[in-house]
Amino acid sequence: MLINPALAATPAPPVMEARRWLEGVAFTPEQPLLNLSQAAPVLPPPAPLQEAMVAALADPATHVYGPVLGLPALRAALAMRMTEIYGGTIDAAQIAITSGCNQAFCAAIATLASPGDGIILPVPWYFNHAMWLTQQGIIPQPLPCGPDMLPCPEQAARLITSRTRAIVLVTPNNPTGVEYPPELITAFRDMARAHGLALILDETYRDFHASPDAPHDLFTDPDWEDVVIHLYSFSKAYRLTGHRVGAVATSPARLREIEKFLDCVTICPTGLGQRAALWGLENLRDWLAGERAEILHRRAALATAFDALNGWDLRSSGAYFGYAAHPFAQDSETLARHLVRKAGVLVLPGSMFGPQGDTQGARHLRIAFANADSAGIAELAKRLANLDL
Repeated sequence: MLINPALAATPAPPVMEARRWLEGVAFTPEQPLLNLSQAAPVLPPPAPLQEAMVAALADPATHVYGPVLGLPALRAALAMRMTEIYGGTIDAAQIAITSGCNQAFCAAIATLASPGDGIILPVPWYFNHAMWLTQQGIIPQPLPCGPDMLPCPEQAARLITSRTRAIVLVTPNNPTGVEYPPELITAFRDMARAHGLALILDETYRDFHASPDAPHDLFTDPDWEDVVIHLYSFSKAYRLTGHRVGAVATSPARLREIEKFLDCVTICPTGLGQRAALWGLENLRDWLAGERAEILHRRAALATAFDALNGWDLRSSGAYFGYAAHPFAQDSETLARHLVRKAGVLVLPGSMFGPQGDTQGARHLRIAFANADSAGIAELAKRLANLDL
């Protein structure tokens, strides 16, 4: 059987791999499964949005091919919303709608790098980013984060080679949840510009940032599109994960290249998902504020719970995630498997978020706390406290 060697060398999708650990395990009513593995809303969109989606089904335009770069109305609405959040000037011509934020990343990389080129990824990294690079024969260049889970621009600069094409930042971060300070993001932008690189900034979880202020001021730079490629997701904001709606902001010149990539993959984003995202932008601001408040409440509950856990160290948390150092001798994957069988808890090991042999990943677990309410988080802490290995 012929298999592309680059694809064969790519690790299995971590979430799918972790789900296989559930096979043959019986959970009881007294200890049901706590699934804190995947960062996705478990509830459907709010009722008014569902009603708007039903109405959109009656529009014949929902069911046919649309523009490759997305509905003009959605591009314009997102540009307006981003300008409101960040300041500066963002135009609809600088926005493309994609089939999820993962596709936005893949499209951006397609315009930047060829096999043998390198992309700098802070570690722990978002595994789908590393997986896509590996599949394309592009080299993920690991940039270890410090004890505060923040990457260092000076250390990143030392990784740059003649084949390095971009630096990727995810904030609020997946998997650690940490929110990168504005000045750190600016420093990475300046370093990328000085070395002729792109800065890919993935803000999938922007809507759940702890601060009400702008996360950064990159868009106030009139030349931002020369270096910044910005990624966003509607999936988390409006519970549209199954409808796959993301976005990329960059120069119109780069979007012309992205259009070539998208036309060969999905041709156009889903019509129903785009109309849902547009309705959400126009009508769900107060509802989304409530969602953010609930996530921040759960973040506080997680911090309180881990403060009472002997030996555990919640290294960082934010948006949907907590990243915790465990006190056991086992590596994180062995421990994660034990947690399924002994505690009815499914989380992802830190080893899934870095290169093979990453010693720091072996000491950490990612907890998708957005999948549990305060009672669920308290139950998680109880099971971890009573864990007997």
